[in-house]
Amino acid sequence: MGKPALDLSKLSADEKLELIDDLWRSLSSEELPLSSELCAELDRRLDRLDLEGPAGVPWEDVRAEMTTSES
Repeated sequence: MGKPALDLSKLSADEKLELIDDLWRSLSSEELPLSSELCAELDRRLDRLDLEGPAGVPWEDVRAEMTTSES
């Protein structure tokens, strides 16, 4: 791989993160092969989600708790 066309050292952290996001989004699913182990893990997690439903706390509840704690 050759030297990048732009000087990364001159980019801000936000610009670097945006570039990472742009690069990630530019990849197609064919360019991101999954190992059989990763496919099995993803299937396991989806099966668990189907059985147990989503885990966690809705953002609205978290935000409400944060704003009442600050008062």
